[in-house]
Amino acid sequence: MGTDSTKHTGMTAMDPIVVFGDVHYGYVEAGRRHEVLHGIDGTIGRGETVALLGRSGSGKSSLLNLTAGLAQPGLGRIRVAGEDIAALDETARTRLRRRHIGFVYQFFNLIDTLSVRDNALLPLELDGRVDQAAIERVDSLLTEVGLADRLEARPDALSGGEQQRVALVRALAHAPALVLADEPTGNLDSETGAKVLDLLARLVRDAGHSLLLVTHSGEVAARADRVMHLVDGRLQAPEAVS
Repeated sequence: MGTDSTKHTGMTAMDPIVVFGDVHYGYVEAGRRHEVLHGIDGTIGRGETVALLGRSGSGKSSLLNLTAGLAQPGLGRIRVAGEDIAALDETARTRLRRRHIGFVYQFFNLIDTLSVRDNALLPLELDGRVDQAAIERVDSLLTEVGLADRLEARPDALSGGEQQRVALVRALAHAPALVLADEPTGNLDSETGAKVLDLLARLVRDAGHSLLLVTHSGEVAARADRVMHLVDGRLQAPEAVS
């Protein structure tokens, strides 16, 4: 996050980018209350890569959605880039996502009618921040991930690995402080997935972004600086990766 944003939020460069404080979350379905998360506490540091590891149904995606402000906790607080998400209205949460959060999902979610370059520029376009400098930054990132000769191609002309590389650049195009990745290699074969993970880790590290990587794979989690285990909606003690 830039200096101006730090001043605006009253943060310092040493503050965590994410703080979870006694976060509880649940939902009602067919008249029955389902509790998903139970008292989540923790932080994600600036420039840190954290893997959120857990089985299907453990609450990983729910915690990711809460971090993005796409859902609201029943109890507790989540601060992202110095902002208490629960205290923001929908417009402010949208602005926070557009300025400070990048998303990489299992499904690439590219727009078929847009070129590679225009898909990657989409976060900046939505925020009204496309200028020549932004285009040059995106073209540089696309070149870095090996897509310099595919700038005008449409997604249906790309392989799965190429599509996910476009999604990585789209997530990083607006220089977010935090990148959220939800099973980002789930639709790729193991070899391509490993290459994409290596690329994601390098791009995030080189840019000084923080990364929260959701996975059910211990092998994927081992690439992170730190692993948080989520078991039945409860966060186990954080574990450093040696």
